[in-house]
Amino acid sequence: MFNLKSEVMTVRQPGSHLSPLPRFTILVDVGYLYAAAGDLLFGISSRRSYRVDAEGLIKALEERAAECMRAELLRIYWYDAARDRVPTVDQRVIAQLPWVKVRLGNLNARGQQKGVDAQIRSDLEALARHHAVSDTVLIAGDEDMVPAVEAAQTYGVRIHLWGVEPPYGTNQAERLIWESDTVDVVHAEFVKPYFDLDTSRESAEETPADPPAVPSPTTVFGARPPKPVPSPAVIRQQVSQIGSVAKLGPARSQMEEIGEHIAHKWILTRGRDNIRDLLPGPILPTVIDKELLIEGEKELGHSLRPYKEARDWLREGFWARVYREFEFGVGVSGKAPR
Repeated sequence: MFNLKSEVMTVRQPGSHLSPLPRFTILVDVGYLYAAAGDLLFGISSRRSYRVDAEGLIKALEERAAECMRAELLRIYWYDAARDRVPTVDQRVIAQLPWVKVRLGNLNARGQQKGVDAQIRSDLEALARHHAVSDTVLIAGDEDMVPAVEAAQTYGVRIHLWGVEPPYGTNQAERLIWESDTVDVVHAEFVKPYFDLDTSRESAEETPADPPAVPSPTTVFGARPPKPVPSPAVIRQQVSQIGSVAKLGPARSQMEEIGEHIAHKWILTRGRDNIRDLLPGPILPTVIDKELLIEGEKELGHSLRPYKEARDWLREGFWARVYREFEFGVGVSGKAPR
C-alpha cells in the first residue's frame, strides 16, 4: 500500500536534493567573549593579561553549536578590533582557519572597540534578508544588538543567544535576553582550557596614551643597543661571493644574520606588542613562519626550499633577536634555546 507520509518524510530527509539541510551561523563578539571569560576565570577583563587559544576555542564553539543545531554550519564570523584595522599576529592566524571570517573594527588609543557592533548588526540583517541561514548563534552582550535581532526574526531567522557565565549578576543586556529565541550559558569549565593567565606581560592597567604612529628606536629597544646587522645588499654580496660553495647552501652565520635582520625590521614595523605575541616560541604559527621564510628568501636572493638547515638557522637568528629584545630565556651565547 502506498504510504504518503513515508514518501513525504523521505523527501525531507537531510541531504535530499529537494530539501537540503538548513544552515546556521555563529556570530562572535570577541571583545565580549574574551572580557567575560577573563572576568569569570581571573577576575580580569583586560585581554592583555591572558593568552587565548583562539583556534581551540573556535573549534569548541563550532562543535557545541553543531550538537544543538539540526543544520549545517555556514561559517563563523569573528568580530574583533585592531589599531587602524591592521590585524595582529593572532588575528591573521585566525583568518586562515576554515569556515572562519574575521571582521575587524578599529581599536582606539584607550583600547576601546569602534565599529564592531555595527558590523555584527549589518551581517546579521544581511544574512537574514537573503535567507542565507535559518538559525544564528549570537555570542554578545550589548543592547545595541536588539534592533538587528528583531530585524532578523522578521525574516524567519531564529536567534540563539549565548553568554559567558557571569561571576555574579549578569553580563548581557536584559532586553537582548528577552528578544532572543533561546538563551544558553557557556560555563567556566568550557572556556577554562583555552585561557591562560599571562604573568609575563605588563599590568593591564598600564595603557599608554596615544603612542607615536612610528615608534622611535629608543622606545622600541630601550637602553639596550641592537646588535649591528648587515644590510640586505651586503648579505647578498656575501652570498654571491661564495661561488661553488653556494651549491651546498648558505652559511649558518649568514642565515642567522638575515633572521636577526628580519626580526629587527618586524619589531619596528609591526610593533613590539605584535612580536611579543609570538612568545614563548620557538615554534611560529604556520602563516607567520611562511612569511619569515619568504622574507628570508628575498634577503638572500634565492630559494631556501632545498636547504632545511638554512631554514632552521634563519629561525634561530629570528628568535635570538626576539628573545634578546624581550630578555626572554636568553642563554650566555645570546641564541634562542633549541
